[in-house]
Amino acid sequence: MTTGARDAMRVRRSWSKVTDEAPTHDELVDMVAAAGRVADHSSLRPWRLIELRGEDRERLGRAIHKAEKKDGASTKPLRAPLLIAVVARIQKDKVPDWEQEAVASGVAHMLSLALDEAGWGVIWRTGHYTRSKAVAKAHGLRKNERLLGWLYVGGKPGLAREMRVKQIDGAAFLSRLPR
Repeated sequence: MTTGARDAMRVRRSWSKVTDEAPTHDELVDMVAAAGRVADHSSLRPWRLIELRGEDRERLGRAIHKAEKKDGASTKPLRAPLLIAVVARIQKDKVPDWEQEAVASGVAHMLSLALDEAGWGVIWRTGHYTRSKAVAKAHGLRKNERLLGWLYVGGKPGLAREMRVKQIDGAAFLSRLPR
């Protein structure tokens, strides 16, 4: 049980294997509303999320194989009952493209924390095909949109042993300007 945001961050981990349970659409909407509070220069909200369940995951599998010039469908999207596509919507503005992508990434990470704290297993998956035409078309992406990957979401499986959380030495990653 966590007591705050910092504790939730300290115990967060990626779940490569999940069960067939997933949050409902309404539960997801509530967490997206919270995740959308990420820092956002000029309040552009340069992001959107696409919920993939059921047959949508199979369609994505076909698009992935098309991008890889293979027949059939990839089974990768079937590894979780819910996939959430993370899309950066790049807008013409004084805010540079990279910063708009960073906002979309921030929303995805905040959402993964909210999902984890709500008891769901989450892993953020990417791949070279995120920038392919076939996968972009399957997601209905516009010319100004970039797919950053998917959050794979499902139930946390029962574990035979307690998972060890790797601690991060904050001092090793924090420095000052050189003199």
